[in-house]
Amino acid sequence: MKVGFNMLLWTTHVTDDDLSLFESIRKAGYDGVEIPIFTGDPEHFEKVGKAIKDNGLGCTSVTVIPDEEHNPISADAGNRKAAVDYFKWAIDCSQALDSDCLCGPMYQPLGVFSGEPPTEEEKKRAAEVHNKAGDIAAKANVMLALEFLNRFECYFLNTMADAAAYVKRVDHPTGGVMFDTFHANIEEKDPVGCITEYIDVIKHVHISENDRGTPGKGHIDWDGTFKALRSGGYDNWLVIEAFGRALPDLAAATRVWRDFFPSRDGVYIEGLKFIKDQWEAAG
Repeated sequence: MKVGFNMLLWTTHVTDDDLSLFESIRKAGYDGVEIPIFTGDPEHFEKVGKAIKDNGLGCTSVTVIPDEEHNPISADAGNRKAAVDYFKWAIDCSQALDSDCLCGPMYQPLGVFSGEPPTEEEKKRAAEVHNKAGDIAAKANVMLALEFLNRFECYFLNTMADAAAYVKRVDHPTGGVMFDTFHANIEEKDPVGCITEYIDVIKHVHISENDRGTPGKGHIDWDGTFKALRSGGYDNWLVIEAFGRALPDLAAATRVWRDFFPSRDGVYIEGLKFIKDQWEAAG
């Protein structure tokens, strides 16, 4: 098991000004960082990746579908082709970082709804895109982990069962599910039981409190969550994802308009201790 921290607490695009944070994260005891890939090119991320390695850290990456013009479920064939191109760009950037895993809700633009559940045609169209993306990811040695989100952010994948069924439909060895405790807390009738039931397809985990603040300061069933993961043999990344108000665009997208923690330093320092203590207790 490796513990990482998502850089979205500080920035949506890591630049030279942010590289010094890697040393602080390493000194806190983390194994790695998760890098947002929303803009930039492989050359930029190669530089970021070097700074990560120089600090003795590993790396994962996260992205989203930016708009309808790159939508994998679109009825427009041109948009789906552009979605494959977008995946190639994000995977190339991830490979430049030496990222183990590219994760996120990589199946539709966020905040867009049809008013209905996903259709069979949408699933079929998206699966073709994700299968092509899987081929690209396999050559780059990058795992793709699709994140299901709560119903207020998307409609294509909302539960662990939805996501598990979908990745089995795609049926690509580079594909899996990312389990996020925040979203599961909203949508699952049994947020712990669904981990045990679908542990075989869970390839990445976001540790996120019910209010997006410091893990352990809210009401997520952490004892049950860590026991389910550890007893199920999960041995990949546990990445803390927490959001604050420092980034206006991200705060608006994640509906954050109040402070959930007194300081950002406290989130990653306290959060790491909490995860390590919980993991040990779950053994």
